[in-house]
Amino acid sequence: MNQNEKKEMKIRIAKEEDAEALLAIYAPYIEHTVITYEYDVPTVEEFRGRIRHVLERYPYLVAELNGGICGYAYASAFHDRPAGGWNVETSIYVDQNKKGMGIGTALYDKLEKILKRQNILNMNACIACTEQEDEYLTNASIRYHEHLGYRMVGWFTNCGYKFHRWYNLAWMEKEIGEHVADQPPVIAFPEIVRDISLQNGELRL
Repeated sequence: MNQNEKKEMKIRIAKEEDAEALLAIYAPYIEHTVITYEYDVPTVEEFRGRIRHVLERYPYLVAELNGGICGYAYASAFHDRPAGGWNVETSIYVDQNKKGMGIGTALYDKLEKILKRQNILNMNACIACTEQEDEYLTNASIRYHEHLGYRMVGWFTNCGYKFHRWYNLAWMEKEIGEHVADQPPVIAFPEIVRDISLQNGELRL
């Protein structure tokens, strides 16, 4: 990314009205890759509901480059039981025509900073992987998460079937807080939004 493009990148909180643009980024991952195990492209209304559901408790962030949406990242519950509340699963999708421009790193940086404010301790990434890379899946996501400080925890073998082939699933984690006996409770995202500095809608963290 050149210097001018860096100046034009903005990370902000997602809105339900972003659903169509975000779905346009996500759909090719469904249709042409195994990065997501989803088969069918959801409707815009369904995707809008997904955004709304995430924002009830966790951050859902959008990246804009020169005014156009180019990627998004969000956190979701890793485990529904109370004892697992300090963990989240992270997800990120970048416009496939704009990879290698620092968009994903910028999104993850803001996401991690917000999660720390929520008292989240562990970020977990569930990543499709393969022993033999093909036209539908490479292991670039694993290498990318390693670069971000995630470590491999383990994987499930031949647990995803797509495009008439079987794929594996890896779990990676990144600890972002201190684990103590008297652990402070997790704060829901809507409760901290008012404390996050916004400038023309952009997150300032």
